[in-house]
Amino acid sequence: MDLQVLRSFQSVAEGTTVTDAAADARITQPALSRALNRLEEEVGAELFQRVGRVLRLTPAGRVFKEYVDSVLDSYDRGRRAVAEVVDPDAGVVSVAFLHTLGTWLLPRLVTDFRRTYPQARFELHQDGEIGLARHLLDATADLIITSSEPDDPLITWRRLLVEPLWLAVPARHRLARRRRVRLAEVAEERFILLKPGYGLRSITEALCREAGFTPFVGFEGEEVETLRGLVAAGLGVSLIPSTPDTAATSDFPIRYLEITDVRSARDIGIAWLSSRALPPVARRFLDRALESTAAPAP
Repeated sequence: MDLQVLRSFQSVAEGTTVTDAAADARITQPALSRALNRLEEEVGAELFQRVGRVLRLTPAGRVFKEYVDSVLDSYDRGRRAVAEVVDPDAGVVSVAFLHTLGTWLLPRLVTDFRRTYPQARFELHQDGEIGLARHLLDATADLIITSSEPDDPLITWRRLLVEPLWLAVPARHRLARRRRVRLAEVAEERFILLKPGYGLRSITEALCREAGFTPFVGFEGEEVETLRGLVAAGLGVSLIPSTPDTAATSDFPIRYLEITDVRSARDIGIAWLSSRALPPVARRFLDRALESTAAPAP
């Protein structure tokens, strides 16, 4: 077996057709099929079974894939480490980040970093709050940018900045002409929230408790953009990270109100795995991010 066959096995195991995997490997489909058959002979077990037109992993295939993933990850990291020894300024910074930070904070950090290190490359992953820590623990990212400190002793977290949260209301809401509001004024409203386990959900519930009420849940979603859309549709209100300037250019007819009776904001921080030494270029990115985020959020 060779690494390319293992990569093709991994690709097919994750749902790619043999035809597409063969095209990615720049070989013919029959050649890849023969290579996968030889791999099964070497392993001594059937790795795939055909279900209709699709190949699915057998129980033996699922076990084997775990080790293939580990082998390929170690190999890729080894190549990366060697490349960074040869040219530490041209390495890869692997970062996972919240979806909502991809529109302003991450581009700002990347642009600032590449002014000094123009040859640096970035491997980026978007995820929700729940999945970000997993990127560190699974070694698929060196750094994560998140809205709350991960509850894991293996992870080190540092605050970058404090991001304001605003009360989003529909354009025709009774409070829409206001600029400021007490959170207690919407105690009887339906709230559009992220699902339990998301950092923004926990922050919203805590702020509502501080304001003297428990939010009535009108809908639970997985994306902040979904919350915006449902608020715009008049289905409720929500605490989301946005600003009046953003509202002016938004596709959604929403009004964003400043909250005055509680501190409506969330911490944005950067984290890494404490036990793993960061590659040189990732360490430089971390240091630069901590230095450059003294300015307030947009």
